[in-house]
Amino acid sequence: MKNKLFGLHTGLPASELILGAANFGSRRRYGASPEEIEKILTTYTDAGGNFIDIADQYQLGEAEEVIGKFLAGQRENFIICTKYTRSSEKEPSFQNSGNHRKAMRQGIEASLKRLKTDYIDIYMPHYDDGYTPIDEIVRGLEDLVKSGKVLFTGLANFPAWKAAAIATTLPLAALQIEYNLVQRVAERELIRMADHFGLGKMFYSPLAGGLLTGKYRHGQSGRLNVLSPDGEKESDTTRVIIDALEQISAELEASPAQVALAWTLTKNAFPIIGARDLSQLNESLKVLEVKLCPEHIQHLDAISAIQLGYPHDLLKSVQPKFD
Repeated sequence: MKNKLFGLHTGLPASELILGAANFGSRRRYGASPEEIEKILTTYTDAGGNFIDIADQYQLGEAEEVIGKFLAGQRENFIICTKYTRSSEKEPSFQNSGNHRKAMRQGIEASLKRLKTDYIDIYMPHYDDGYTPIDEIVRGLEDLVKSGKVLFTGLANFPAWKAAAIATTLPLAALQIEYNLVQRVAERELIRMADHFGLGKMFYSPLAGGLLTGKYRHGQSGRLNVLSPDGEKESDTTRVIIDALEQISAELEASPAQVALAWTLTKNAFPIIGARDLSQLNESLKVLEVKLCPEHIQHLDAISAIQLGYPHDLLKSVQPKFD
């Protein structure tokens, strides 16, 4: 696995695939067993991986506990990104959740304890809570950096205007967003904003909850079945995309999942790969052997393209074009 510099301003080499630990534990109904977690972490590390993404809410704190045990004696070899906002409680109160400094302070102290470390590499709110003022978030994260408990800061699931406002006063390093072949809305503002500020882009759900593997159309089960048993699995657009993934995968002797993941690797970002068992991780790691040709990338870009809407469509028609 290659290492790439994370963003334009950190100087931090990070493995090109991030391991997502949302399924590490069993405090929620859908998670990996301790035996599988050990295999997943060992295999990821042996493949050259060094970047783990977690949150206090994942498995109600158990995911951080698991990672903390794994890091014993090798903490310095890993980049750990964790998030706060919901806390590790199943039904947190307003006082113990949100992005204000009380929740932030409680969140960082609890995460440090569970992770058995004295600092977090990248720390960020899990989402915009809708009520904490921007200045409050900025001051809180600045305090954590000054205290040495956090090295770099980031944001997850924030609207672009608010992320940009924060980035003008706080040296952000990361932006975590959902991005895949069926979810490209982030291209309207978020990705442009991240590139403008030189942020490292972390793409979660690169396989759209397993949808892009094609398994649901073949009657297999997965996370989407558990979370939304009656939900529609394929729209007309999604059907075209999965058809293309299956065609390209046949040409390359790969799987649709590997092709979909390879496509995200062409977007100058760090995809977060999740795994509930070792076979899922091994499937994702094989993407490192998949090489999409320019025609494949262009075709997938075209069939999954979104309408950027106003003002982008207007500006495209009136702005001058230069050779």
